[in-house]
Amino acid sequence: MKIYEELQRRGLVAQVTDEPEISELINDGKATFYIGFDPTADSLHVGHFMALVLMKRLQLAGNKPIVLIGGATGAIGDPTGKTDMRKMMDADTIKHNCDCFVEQIGKFIEFGDDKAMVVNNRDWLLPLNYIELLNEIGACFSVNRMLSAECYKQRMERGLTFFELNYMIMQSYDFYTLYKKYGCNMQLGGDDQWSNMLAGTELIRRKLGKNAYAMTQKLLLNSEGVKMGKTVGGAVWLNAERTSPYDFYQYWRNVDDADVLRMMKMLTFIPIEEIEELEKTLSGAELNVQKARLAYEVTKMVHGEAEAERAEAAAKAVFSGGGNSDDMPTTAVADGSGLLDAMVAAGLAPSKSEARRLIQGGGISIDDVKVTDANMTLSLDSPIIIKKGKKIYHKITKA
Repeated sequence: MKIYEELQRRGLVAQVTDEPEISELINDGKATFYIGFDPTADSLHVGHFMALVLMKRLQLAGNKPIVLIGGATGAIGDPTGKTDMRKMMDADTIKHNCDCFVEQIGKFIEFGDDKAMVVNNRDWLLPLNYIELLNEIGACFSVNRMLSAECYKQRMERGLTFFELNYMIMQSYDFYTLYKKYGCNMQLGGDDQWSNMLAGTELIRRKLGKNAYAMTQKLLLNSEGVKMGKTVGGAVWLNAERTSPYDFYQYWRNVDDADVLRMMKMLTFIPIEEIEELEKTLSGAELNVQKARLAYEVTKMVHGEAEAERAEAAAKAVFSGGGNSDDMPTTAVADGSGLLDAMVAAGLAPSKSEARRLIQGGGISIDDVKVTDANMTLSLDSPIIIKKGKKIYHKITKA
Protein backbone atom coordinates (compact mmCIF):
# COMPACT_ATOMS: atom_id res chain seq x y z
CA MET A 1 0.00 0.00 0.00
CA LYS A 2 1.28 3.45 -0.92
CA ILE A 3 1.81 5.94 1.89
CA TYR A 4 -0.72 8.47 0.56
CA GLU A 5 -3.43 5.79 0.46
CA GLU A 6 -2.56 4.85 4.04
CA LEU A 7 -2.86 8.47 5.16
CA GLN A 8 -6.30 8.61 3.59
CA ARG A 9 -7.42 5.36 5.20
CA ARG A 10 -6.21 6.62 8.56
CA GLY A 11 -8.32 9.78 8.17
CA LEU A 12 -5.30 12.07 8.12
CA VAL A 13 -5.93 14.00 4.91
CA ALA A 14 -8.36 16.92 5.05
CA GLN A 15 -7.51 19.25 2.16
CA VAL A 16 -4.84 19.26 -0.55
CA THR A 17 -3.94 21.74 -3.26
CA ASP A 18 -3.23 19.18 -5.99
CA GLU A 19 -3.92 15.59 -5.03
CA PRO A 20 -2.28 13.84 -8.01
CA GLU A 21 0.93 15.83 -7.57
CA ILE A 22 1.00 15.47 -3.81
CA SER A 23 0.29 11.73 -3.82
CA GLU A 24 3.03 11.17 -6.39
CA LEU A 25 5.58 13.24 -4.45
CA ILE A 26 4.81 11.49 -1.17
CA ASN A 27 4.61 7.98 -2.61
CA ASP A 28 7.94 8.42 -4.42
CA GLY A 29 9.66 9.87 -1.33
CA LYS A 30 10.35 13.14 -3.16
CA ALA A 31 8.57 15.54 -0.81
CA THR A 32 10.65 17.98 1.20
CA PHE A 33 7.98 19.23 3.55
CA TYR A 34 7.74 21.41 6.60
CA ILE A 35 5.52 21.77 9.64
CA GLY A 36 5.77 24.85 11.84
CA PHE A 37 5.73 24.92 15.64
CA ASP A 38 5.39 28.24 17.44
CA PRO A 39 7.13 28.05 20.86
CA THR A 40 4.30 29.41 23.00
CA ALA A 41 5.28 27.21 25.98
CA ASP A 42 8.28 25.16 27.11
CA SER A 43 6.63 21.90 26.06
CA LEU A 44 4.75 20.50 23.11
CA HIS A 45 1.25 19.23 23.85
CA VAL A 46 -1.16 16.65 22.50
CA GLY A 47 -2.26 19.08 19.81
CA HIS A 48 1.29 18.91 18.37
CA PHE A 49 1.52 15.15 18.74
CA MET A 50 -0.62 14.40 15.72
CA ALA A 51 1.65 16.55 13.55
CA LEU A 52 4.74 14.76 14.88
CA VAL A 53 3.26 11.34 14.11
CA LEU A 54 2.37 12.45 10.57
CA MET A 55 5.89 13.80 10.12
CA LYS A 56 7.32 10.48 11.27
CA ARG A 57 5.10 8.50 8.88
CA LEU A 58 6.26 10.57 5.93
CA GLN A 59 9.92 10.33 6.93
CA LEU A 60 9.68 6.54 7.18
CA ALA A 61 8.32 6.59 3.61
CA GLY A 62 11.47 8.35 2.40
CA ASN A 63 10.35 11.97 2.49
CA LYS A 64 12.44 14.72 4.11
CA PRO A 65 10.98 16.74 6.99
CA ILE A 66 11.91 20.29 7.86
CA VAL A 67 10.97 21.27 11.40
CA LEU A 68 10.32 25.00 11.46
CA ILE A 69 10.54 26.53 14.91
CA GLY A 70 8.77 29.89 15.04
CA GLY A 71 11.27 31.92 16.99
CA ALA A 72 9.92 35.03 15.28
CA THR A 73 6.27 34.17 14.59
CA GLY A 74 6.00 32.90 18.17
CA ALA A 75 5.99 36.55 19.18
CA ILE A 76 3.13 37.39 16.80
CA GLY A 77 -0.50 36.60 17.55
CA ASP A 78 -1.78 33.95 15.15
CA PRO A 79 -5.58 34.32 15.06
CA THR A 80 -6.08 30.80 13.66
CA GLY A 81 -8.40 28.94 16.01
CA LYS A 82 -7.98 31.62 18.67
CA THR A 83 -10.32 34.10 20.29
CA ASP A 84 -7.69 36.15 22.12
CA MET A 85 -4.29 37.52 21.18
CA ARG A 86 -1.24 35.65 22.43
CA LYS A 87 0.63 36.97 25.42
CA MET A 88 3.91 38.50 24.39
CA MET A 89 7.11 36.71 25.50
CA ASP A 90 10.60 38.10 25.96
CA ALA A 91 13.50 36.90 23.81
CA ASP A 92 14.99 34.66 26.52
CA THR A 93 11.69 32.86 27.08
CA ILE A 94 11.21 32.31 23.36
CA LYS A 95 14.74 30.91 23.01
CA HIS A 96 14.24 28.58 25.97
CA ASN A 97 10.94 27.31 24.56
CA CYS A 98 12.54 26.77 21.14
CA ASP A 99 15.31 24.68 22.70
CA CYS A 100 12.74 22.57 24.58
CA PHE A 101 10.76 21.97 21.39
CA VAL A 102 13.81 20.81 19.46
CA GLU A 103 14.73 18.36 22.21
CA GLN A 104 11.23 16.88 22.30
CA ILE A 105 10.83 16.67 18.53
CA GLY A 106 14.13 14.78 18.35
CA LYS A 107 12.41 11.86 20.07
CA PHE A 108 10.14 11.42 17.05
CA ILE A 109 12.10 12.60 14.03
CA GLU A 110 15.52 11.36 12.91
CA PHE A 111 17.84 14.27 12.22
CA GLY A 112 21.07 14.15 10.29
CA ASP A 113 22.49 14.36 6.79
CA ASP A 114 19.66 14.22 4.24
CA LYS A 115 17.20 12.95 6.89
CA ALA A 116 15.56 15.88 8.63
CA MET A 117 16.57 19.36 9.67
CA VAL A 118 15.53 22.06 12.12
CA VAL A 119 15.33 25.70 11.11
CA ASN A 120 14.19 28.79 13.02
CA ASN A 121 12.37 31.58 11.24
CA ARG A 122 14.00 34.16 13.48
CA ASP A 123 17.06 33.72 11.25
CA TRP A 124 15.33 35.35 8.28
CA LEU A 125 12.41 37.28 9.77
CA LEU A 126 14.18 39.27 12.47
CA PRO A 127 16.90 40.77 10.23
CA LEU A 128 14.36 42.01 7.68
CA ASN A 129 13.94 45.67 6.93
CA TYR A 130 10.19 45.61 7.22
CA ILE A 131 9.62 48.41 4.74
CA GLU A 132 11.52 46.38 2.16
CA LEU A 133 9.49 43.30 3.05
CA LEU A 134 6.22 45.16 2.61
CA ASN A 135 7.41 46.53 -0.70
CA GLU A 136 8.56 43.15 -2.04
CA ILE A 137 6.11 40.73 -0.44
CA GLY A 138 3.22 42.76 0.94
CA ALA A 139 2.13 43.80 -2.53
CA CYS A 140 1.27 40.16 -3.25
CA PHE A 141 -1.46 40.13 -0.59
CA SER A 142 -4.96 41.58 -0.86
CA VAL A 143 -6.27 42.78 2.49
CA ASN A 144 -9.83 42.14 1.35
CA ARG A 145 -8.95 38.55 0.51
CA MET A 146 -7.08 38.10 3.79
CA LEU A 147 -10.05 39.33 5.79
CA SER A 148 -12.31 36.86 4.01
CA ALA A 149 -10.31 33.99 5.51
CA GLU A 150 -12.24 32.22 8.25
CA CYS A 151 -9.44 32.63 10.79
CA TYR A 152 -9.64 36.42 10.51
CA LYS A 153 -13.42 36.63 10.30
CA GLN A 154 -13.71 34.86 13.65
CA ARG A 155 -11.55 37.52 15.26
CA MET A 156 -13.06 40.60 13.64
CA GLU A 157 -15.93 40.80 16.12
CA ARG A 158 -13.60 40.68 19.13
CA GLY A 159 -10.91 42.87 17.63
CA LEU A 160 -8.04 42.00 15.30
CA THR A 161 -4.73 43.83 15.68
CA PHE A 162 -2.55 44.87 12.78
CA PHE A 163 0.20 42.79 14.41
CA GLU A 164 -1.93 39.65 14.07
CA LEU A 165 -2.96 40.55 10.53
CA ASN A 166 0.68 40.15 9.54
CA TYR A 167 0.81 36.49 10.60
CA MET A 168 -0.38 35.23 7.22
CA ILE A 169 2.35 37.25 5.49
CA MET A 170 5.01 35.90 7.86
CA GLN A 171 3.92 32.28 7.45
CA SER A 172 3.83 32.69 3.67
CA TYR A 173 7.30 34.20 3.73
CA ASP A 174 8.51 31.19 5.72
CA PHE A 175 7.35 28.82 2.96
CA TYR A 176 8.82 31.10 0.29
CA THR A 177 12.20 31.18 2.09
CA LEU A 178 12.28 27.43 2.73
CA TYR A 179 11.50 26.79 -0.94
CA LYS A 180 14.38 29.01 -2.07
CA LYS A 181 16.93 27.81 0.50
CA TYR A 182 16.14 24.11 0.88
CA GLY A 183 13.86 23.11 -2.00
CA CYS A 184 10.92 22.67 0.36
CA ASN A 185 8.00 21.87 -1.91
CA MET A 186 5.22 21.08 0.55
CA GLN A 187 3.72 22.50 3.72
CA LEU A 188 1.69 20.40 6.15
CA GLY A 189 -0.46 21.59 8.99
CA GLY A 190 -3.78 21.43 10.76
CA ASP A 191 -7.00 22.02 8.88
CA ASP A 192 -7.35 25.42 10.58
CA GLN A 193 -4.16 26.57 8.82
CA TRP A 194 -5.59 26.21 5.31
CA SER A 195 -5.86 29.93 4.48
CA ASN A 196 -2.29 30.65 5.58
CA MET A 197 -0.96 27.66 3.67
CA LEU A 198 -2.75 28.59 0.46
CA ALA A 199 -1.28 32.07 0.76
CA GLY A 200 2.21 30.54 0.91
CA THR A 201 1.72 28.44 -2.21
CA GLU A 202 0.38 31.49 -4.06
CA LEU A 203 3.34 33.63 -2.99
CA ILE A 204 5.81 31.06 -4.36
CA ARG A 205 3.92 30.88 -7.62
CA ARG A 206 3.83 34.66 -8.04
CA LYS A 207 7.39 35.40 -6.97
CA LEU A 208 9.21 32.37 -8.37
CA GLY A 209 6.89 31.00 -11.02
CA LYS A 210 7.10 27.60 -9.28
CA ASN A 211 4.51 25.21 -7.91
CA ALA A 212 4.44 24.30 -4.25
CA TYR A 213 1.84 22.24 -2.44
CA ALA A 214 -0.10 22.21 0.80
CA MET A 215 -1.84 19.43 2.68
CA THR A 216 -3.81 19.80 5.88
CA GLN A 217 -4.64 17.18 8.46
CA LYS A 218 -8.10 16.80 9.90
CA LEU A 219 -8.20 18.32 13.35
CA LEU A 220 -8.18 15.74 16.11
CA LEU A 221 -11.58 16.15 17.74
CA ASN A 222 -13.40 14.06 20.27
CA SER A 223 -16.90 12.80 19.64
CA GLU A 224 -18.40 16.09 20.85
CA GLY A 225 -16.39 18.06 18.31
CA VAL A 226 -13.96 19.53 20.86
CA LYS A 227 -10.25 19.77 20.10
CA MET A 228 -8.28 17.08 21.89
CA GLY A 229 -5.53 17.98 24.31
CA LYS A 230 -7.48 19.72 27.04
CA THR A 231 -8.53 18.46 30.47
CA VAL A 232 -10.20 20.20 33.37
CA GLY A 233 -6.76 21.00 34.74
CA GLY A 234 -5.37 22.43 31.50
CA ALA A 235 -3.42 21.18 28.51
CA VAL A 236 -2.06 17.66 28.15
CA TRP A 237 1.67 18.12 27.68
CA LEU A 238 4.34 15.85 26.25
CA ASN A 239 6.77 16.91 28.97
CA ALA A 240 6.62 14.43 31.86
CA GLU A 241 7.16 17.24 34.38
CA ARG A 242 4.01 18.98 33.18
CA THR A 243 1.83 15.90 32.58
CA SER A 244 3.05 12.73 34.27
CA PRO A 245 3.23 9.53 32.19
CA TYR A 246 0.42 8.13 34.35
CA ASP A 247 -1.83 11.14 33.69
CA PHE A 248 -0.90 11.02 30.02
CA TYR A 249 -1.84 7.34 29.88
CA GLN A 250 -5.10 8.02 31.70
CA TYR A 251 -6.00 10.80 29.27
CA TRP A 252 -6.00 8.31 26.39
CA ARG A 253 -7.47 5.50 28.49
CA ASN A 254 -10.51 7.69 29.16
CA VAL A 255 -11.34 8.81 25.61
CA ASP A 256 -14.93 8.46 24.48
CA ASP A 257 -15.93 5.08 23.08
CA ALA A 258 -16.73 6.64 19.71
CA ASP A 259 -13.17 7.99 19.37
CA VAL A 260 -11.06 4.94 20.18
CA LEU A 261 -10.52 3.45 16.72
CA ARG A 262 -10.29 6.84 15.03
CA MET A 263 -7.47 7.82 17.36
CA MET A 264 -5.77 4.46 16.89
CA LYS A 265 -5.79 5.14 13.14
CA MET A 266 -4.46 8.67 13.44
CA LEU A 267 -1.94 8.34 16.26
CA THR A 268 -0.53 4.81 16.33
CA PHE A 269 1.44 2.60 13.99
CA ILE A 270 -0.87 -0.37 14.51
CA PRO A 271 -1.48 -1.77 10.99
CA ILE A 272 -4.47 -0.07 9.40
CA GLU A 273 -5.82 -3.44 8.22
CA GLU A 274 -5.99 -4.64 11.82
CA ILE A 275 -7.84 -1.52 12.97
CA GLU A 276 -10.31 -1.78 10.09
CA GLU A 277 -11.06 -5.36 11.11
CA LEU A 278 -11.74 -4.16 14.67
CA GLU A 279 -14.25 -1.65 13.29
CA LYS A 280 -16.44 -4.53 12.15
CA THR A 281 -16.78 -6.18 15.55
CA LEU A 282 -15.66 -3.83 18.33
CA SER A 283 -18.17 -3.48 21.17
CA GLY A 284 -18.70 -4.06 24.86
CA ALA A 285 -15.78 -5.13 27.01
CA GLU A 286 -13.46 -5.23 23.99
CA LEU A 287 -13.74 -1.44 23.83
CA ASN A 288 -11.94 -1.14 27.16
CA VAL A 289 -9.23 -3.50 25.96
CA GLN A 290 -8.61 -1.31 22.92
CA LYS A 291 -8.70 1.88 25.01
CA ALA A 292 -5.91 0.45 27.14
CA ARG A 293 -4.03 -0.53 23.99
CA LEU A 294 -4.39 3.00 22.58
CA ALA A 295 -3.17 4.50 25.84
CA TYR A 296 -0.19 2.16 26.00
CA GLU A 297 0.88 2.72 22.38
CA VAL A 298 0.69 6.51 22.58
CA THR A 299 2.39 6.67 25.98
CA LYS A 300 5.19 4.42 24.69
CA MET A 301 5.83 6.77 21.77
CA VAL A 302 6.01 9.84 24.00
CA HIS A 303 7.57 8.53 27.22
CA GLY A 304 9.17 5.21 26.29
CA GLU A 305 8.25 1.58 26.85
CA ALA A 306 9.26 1.45 30.53
CA GLU A 307 7.06 4.41 31.50
CA ALA A 308 4.18 3.05 29.44
CA GLU A 309 4.39 -0.26 31.30
CA ARG A 310 4.53 1.54 34.68
CA ALA A 311 1.49 3.64 33.78
CA GLU A 312 -0.41 0.57 32.58
CA ALA A 313 0.41 -1.34 35.76
CA ALA A 314 -0.62 1.60 37.94
CA ALA A 315 -3.93 1.94 36.09
CA LYS A 316 -4.66 -1.77 36.51
CA ALA A 317 -3.86 -1.53 40.23
CA VAL A 318 -6.23 1.40 40.68
CA PHE A 319 -9.11 -0.19 38.77
CA SER A 320 -8.72 -3.46 40.66
CA GLY A 321 -8.90 -1.71 44.03
CA GLY A 322 -5.19 -1.28 44.69
CA GLY A 323 -5.55 2.48 44.83
CA ASN A 324 -2.32 3.15 46.71
CA SER A 325 -0.07 2.43 43.77
CA ASP A 326 3.24 4.28 43.98
CA ASP A 327 2.84 5.29 40.35
CA MET A 328 -0.39 7.18 40.95
CA PRO A 329 -0.04 10.96 40.40
CA THR A 330 0.64 12.60 43.76
CA THR A 331 0.44 16.13 45.11
CA ALA A 332 1.70 17.29 48.50
CA VAL A 333 -0.27 19.97 50.35
CA ALA A 334 -0.18 21.37 53.87
CA ASP A 335 -1.97 19.36 56.56
CA GLY A 336 -5.33 20.99 57.22
CA SER A 337 -5.67 22.37 53.71
CA GLY A 338 -9.15 22.77 52.32
CA LEU A 339 -10.36 20.14 49.88
CA LEU A 340 -11.07 22.80 47.26
CA ASP A 341 -7.48 24.08 47.44
CA ALA A 342 -6.12 20.53 47.24
CA MET A 343 -8.19 19.76 44.15
CA VAL A 344 -6.92 22.85 42.38
CA ALA A 345 -3.32 22.09 43.39
CA ALA A 346 -3.71 18.54 42.05
CA GLY A 347 -5.10 19.73 38.72
CA LEU A 348 -8.46 18.06 39.35
CA ALA A 349 -10.20 21.38 38.79
CA PRO A 350 -9.06 24.70 37.31
CA SER A 351 -10.61 26.77 40.12
CA LYS A 352 -12.20 26.41 43.54
CA SER A 353 -15.61 27.27 42.10
CA GLU A 354 -15.29 24.42 39.58
CA ALA A 355 -14.09 22.09 42.36
CA ARG A 356 -17.13 23.04 44.43
CA ARG A 357 -19.42 22.34 41.46
CA LEU A 358 -17.88 18.87 41.04
CA ILE A 359 -18.46 18.08 44.72
CA GLN A 360 -22.04 19.35 44.68
CA GLY A 361 -22.66 17.21 41.60
CA GLY A 362 -21.54 14.08 43.44
CA GLY A 363 -18.42 13.62 41.36
CA ILE A 364 -15.78 13.52 44.13
CA SER A 365 -14.90 10.76 46.59
CA ILE A 366 -12.15 10.48 49.19
CA ASP A 367 -10.96 6.96 49.93
CA ASP A 368 -14.11 5.65 48.18
CA VAL A 369 -16.47 7.76 50.34
CA LYS A 370 -18.60 10.29 48.46
CA VAL A 371 -17.83 13.88 49.52
CA THR A 372 -20.80 16.11 50.36
CA ASP A 373 -19.07 18.94 52.26
CA ALA A 374 -17.19 21.23 49.88
CA ASN A 375 -15.73 23.17 52.82
CA MET A 376 -14.07 20.20 54.51
CA THR A 377 -10.41 20.31 55.53
CA LEU A 378 -8.00 17.45 55.06
CA SER A 379 -6.21 15.49 57.77
CA LEU A 380 -3.09 14.10 56.13
CA ASP A 381 -1.44 11.97 58.80
CA SER A 382 -1.61 9.33 56.05
CA PRO A 383 -2.14 9.81 52.31
CA ILE A 384 -5.66 10.06 50.93
CA ILE A 385 -6.98 9.18 47.48
CA ILE A 386 -9.30 11.65 45.74
CA LYS A 387 -11.40 10.07 43.03
CA LYS A 388 -12.99 12.30 40.38
CA GLY A 389 -15.76 10.67 38.41
CA LYS A 390 -15.26 6.98 37.72
CA LYS A 391 -11.72 6.87 36.40
CA ILE A 392 -9.51 9.70 37.67
CA TYR A 393 -7.53 9.09 40.87
CA HIS A 394 -5.06 11.36 42.64
CA LYS A 395 -3.05 10.78 45.80
CA ILE A 396 -2.73 13.66 48.28
CA THR A 397 0.10 13.59 50.81
CA LYS A 398 1.26 15.94 53.57
CA ALA A 399 3.83 18.53 52.47
